[in-house]
Amino acid sequence: MKAKDKKNKYVKLTIKRIIILFVFVIIILYGILFYNYYISKNEVYAKEVNANISNANKTEISQARPVNLDEIIEVNTQNKQKEEYTIEEIDLEYITKYQTNTNLPKGMIQVLQEGREGKQQITKKRTYENGEMVSEEQISSKVTKASIDKIVEVGEGNLISNYKVKVGDTIYVTSDRANVMAEPKEESQKVATLTKGEDLKVIAVENNWYKISSSEANGYIKAENTTYINSNYKFQDQNSNTQSTKSITKLSFDMALNKPSGLSLNQFKKVLTDSQDMNKIFYSNADYFYYIEQQYNINGLFVAAVGIHESKWGTSKIAKEKNNLFGYGAYDSNPYNGAYNFSNYSESIDLIARVFVKYYLNPNGTNIYGGEKALGTYYNGATLSGINKKYATDKNWANGVYKHMKYLYNKL
Repeated sequence: MKAKDKKNKYVKLTIKRIIILFVFVIIILYGILFYNYYISKNEVYAKEVNANISNANKTEISQARPVNLDEIIEVNTQNKQKEEYTIEEIDLEYITKYQTNTNLPKGMIQVLQEGREGKQQITKKRTYENGEMVSEEQISSKVTKASIDKIVEVGEGNLISNYKVKVGDTIYVTSDRANVMAEPKEESQKVATLTKGEDLKVIAVENNWYKISSSEANGYIKAENTTYINSNYKFQDQNSNTQSTKSITKLSFDMALNKPSGLSLNQFKKVLTDSQDMNKIFYSNADYFYYIEQQYNINGLFVAAVGIHESKWGTSKIAKEKNNLFGYGAYDSNPYNGAYNFSNYSESIDLIARVFVKYYLNPNGTNIYGGEKALGTYYNGATLSGINKKYATDKNWANGVYKHMKYLYNKL
């Protein structure tokens, strides 16, 4: 081998050794740094902690209590606003259609067809805050069983009848169906069902019931489902000042509203004649506040006062465009669209009277109109204060209605 080749080979081996040595040194240095930074630091920290134990009396101790995750979740959940959607099946209230008959004396009522309730599914949205319901809104409704209108014929003759049915009279069934009961009360056993036009003999008169005898049945029938024969009519001028034989209920804030006011038809006309009634809505429908007293055992003057309060004497948009004096069906979030639309004012007056009687004025199970029993869903007493608890969000609603009642009573 030449001397030059040996020299080159020697140089290459030397460089290789230097590189290997350099890499080895770097590895050692990296190991030392790693040891000092991680392992040695932890040991020093541990020593510092141990050194501070002797000074524990100088150290602040945390007052934080243990964390309860379940409690935190519950609080956070409650504080959030939640929405709940529910579907309920409720009664679909029937509408009462009033028909006038000029051949009947003024103020006389004849039921031509009994109303039948239907069923409907209501979808409601309830909003909760802090676990409490803050609003409820009806989203949609679906009729599952159609209701049947009640049809009532009312007299509009120039004279009023002063005749009272007595024992021995012959009367006739006016309704499409009329139940004959074993006793003069709705919850009594039904004896038979009579149809329109059947003639009956009156055996006894007990308030709003007649004890009758016929070829079909013997028992009791409601007076409103019958009429007496024309030959017994005894009329008197409807403009007569003769007062109602019934006593007028004394006005007070705590008066029971599930009793008639006792006003006559003319007296309703008198108190509802008012300059504030610019569109003559209440004057023109005064008869119906009288008729609801005869059928549903409710203070008609109270119902009129509610209508005045809710519609501002019939001037509200809902009253004028939907014939709805009471805002029935309206929710605070969307009152106009939610409010029911009626063909005429008599329908809204009749329906709100039945709603009060069925849900607000009587405890559950109380016998009311048409053989029905009160549900008492919102019953808190048959007074203004009792109704206010569930009927209106305005806590001053009862005082507002009473102000109108007092105004009307003072006109008698």
